Amino acid sequence: MKSGFIGIVGRPNVGKSTLLNQIMGEKIAITTDKPQTTRNSIRGIYTRHDDGDNGVQMVFIDTPGIHKGRNKLGSAMTDMAVNTFKEVDVILLLVDGPMSKGPGDKYIVDMMKDVNTPKILVVNKMDTMDPEEYLEIYNEYNELGIFDDIYGTSALNGTNVVELLSRVEEFLEEGPMYFPEDMITDYPERFLVSEVIREKALLYLNEEVPHGIAVEIESFKEEKNISKISAVIYCEKKSHKGIIIGKGGKKLKGIGKAARLELEALLGTKVFLELWVKVRENWRDSDFDLANFGYRDRD
Repeated sequence: MKSGFIGIVGRPNVGKSTLLNQIMGEKIAITTDKPQTTRNSIRGIYTRHDDGDNGVQMVFIDTPGIHKGRNKLGSAMTDMAVNTFKEVDVILLLVDGPMSKGPGDKYIVDMMKDVNTPKILVVNKMDTMDPEEYLEIYNEYNELGIFDDIYGTSALNGTNVVELLSRVEEFLEEGPMYFPEDMITDYPERFLVSEVIREKALLYLNEEVPHGIAVEIESFKEEKNISKISAVIYCEKKSHKGIIIGKGGKKLKGIGKAARLELEALLGTKVFLELWVKVRENWRDSDFDLANFGYRDRD
């Protein structure tokens, strides 16, 4: 069997989590149209068995969008992504436009130039561009001479994803099966539950609030035919607390209902979900809070 680890990197909002979910055939990473939705490195475990002992296990690591952090949370997220360069067997760099579109892609490419790990450029969102646009992007990155291959994909509708997987597999060597064959992620249910709640909050909230929220699961009790979950949505300002709750609690109820419906599908049981909103000022610049919420290691 072949096996290995594959890092999915790129600017915020280029479709990394969408690609991971498409590869896995189900949702294990939250996705929104807001940048920096992913804050942790999410592992998706793709296992395929062929006849006999042949097959492959690819462990995909979906990383936070690489950007110049404006606070300690942003820096911690970028550190997670950059550290992935050193830990994987193949790197997939996702882009959705020419490098001249902005400084973000060039910033990442410059960091990757001295990395010896095999690198595949993935030009994503092909469904939104015409052939001339794709060719312009292809030529620009191909001239750099640092990528082992370039693929155009649409992570949203699955275009060329199977072909990309086949190419990745060619770079992998014989190795052990790191995880059980029926395992699709190694993250615990509590983490997945907190991510679902955070995703629904991001979808319901306006511009400035989402980046300042974190979700903490206070209790998770699995009883016969029902899971009872209590969670806290933390925000940085009192004014944001009012926005999250909404008039008459309407917005928080909407977040809770949307999260509950998805959690019932995820957990395969009825869910009783209780949500609270609390203020924790400037938590994104607090080493203690970042460690407490799982965004960096404790010292």
